Amino acid sequence: MIFQYKNLPIHYTLGGQGEKTLLFVHGAFINKEYWDEQVKYFGKNYQVVTLDLPGHGASGKDRSFWTMEVFGEDVCALINELQLKNVILIGHSMSGDVILETANRCPEAVIGIVGIDNFKNAGIPMPDKIQTQIDMLTFLLKINFTNTCETFARKALLTKETPKAIADRVVKNFRSMEKESGIEIISASFNYWERERELMQKLRMKLFLINVDYIPTNEESLKTYASCGYDVVHIKGTCHYPMIEDPEQFNRALEKVLEKIQ
Repeated sequence: MIFQYKNLPIHYTLGGQGEKTLLFVHGAFINKEYWDEQVKYFGKNYQVVTLDLPGHGASGKDRSFWTMEVFGEDVCALINELQLKNVILIGHSMSGDVILETANRCPEAVIGIVGIDNFKNAGIPMPDKIQTQIDMLTFLLKINFTNTCETFARKALLTKETPKAIADRVVKNFRSMEKESGIEIISASFNYWERERELMQKLRMKLFLINVDYIPTNEESLKTYASCGYDVVHIKGTCHYPMIEDPEQFNRALEKVLEKIQ
């Protein structure tokens, strides 16, 4: 299905049934198909919505700005277009920040927010060593975007134990991303910490997280900035994409989280 927002086509799926709506938002450089196993599993008890963010998947790419704020506006526009109620936002990776923006824009519709493998250093600037690496990544993306995307995916998001089919899928998506939007999205997502802190402090609901343990979660920052508290569920043995690498474990974890959201 497609709806037009500011002359840009946004592709989405709508299915399932239930009083609550699960709205799944994918991370950078991938697409809504990463949620296929969750659509099947949760559609029995929930209305389920997925979308391709602009610049990703089948959605339009003709846009000048690529920021978390604009993506949050896109998701809120979809909520309004479909007149969704009792929405639980589920955002992977970069889209943890996207759903923070969405919850801020559509407070009447949103009843829950769940981050997937994100907010591991919430609301704080990167250490100097990491920031230097990010600056180098941005520089290399400008020189050789496609190969740098693959290297970043393999070194930062996948693990040595990631099955080849999963790794190949992620790498293919990263290599096919458009350069101009891709560079801006990476830059925006790594330089969002002040806005992230602001929105976490304004959030009027508990922040739930399902995080993979290959990179630890800094809970001190969550204690400081998550104004209504937080809850972290840890997943073991997968890369940055637990929803496709181990959907059974992931679905069980998400099911437990959803039971806690009133």
